[in-house]
Amino acid sequence: MKRLLFIVPVLTFAAAAFLFYEHLGHNPAEVPSALIDKPVPSFALPSPVESVPGLSSEDLKGRVVLVNVFASWCVPCGVEHPQLMKLAAQGTLPIYGHNYKDKTADATRWLAQLGNPFARIGQDLDGRVAIEWGVYGVPETFIVDAEGRIRFRHAGPLMHADVEEKILPLVKSLGAP
Repeated sequence: MKRLLFIVPVLTFAAAAFLFYEHLGHNPAEVPSALIDKPVPSFALPSPVESVPGLSSEDLKGRVVLVNVFASWCVPCGVEHPQLMKLAAQGTLPIYGHNYKDKTADATRWLAQLGNPFARIGQDLDGRVAIEWGVYGVPETFIVDAEGRIRFRHAGPLMHADVEEKILPLVKSLGAP
């Protein structure tokens, strides 16, 4: 009986250690989106910036677009922002912003300081639209095809390699210039 009392905790620990080891190499940012190849959810959001139009699901049809979910309070959003500015300057595809749970004044000030790569911006004050998109956190970036279907999701900040190795080849394969 004493052996059994010793073996059960050891086996439990060994099982837990095995599970931990198995998941050690997995990247939580690579959680697949259930919306890949599905139409974007229907939505309409006002813009936090007076000079930039708002964003709706209707704006995501007719051409390949990049939708970036960001917030002024998000540190990684500031890290990826130069990549978005470069991509916008290239003019390869329209970049639309989805401002997540942010105060209007904060979002406006942040974009004024860092530059605005977004042709359209939707302000999602309560985060409901982000939930419908399956957003886990900010930043997240989506590629939407000309038919309005989500074709790609990137969780976390976009880095140069992400743009060059994932975003641009996909955009080209979807028929964008």
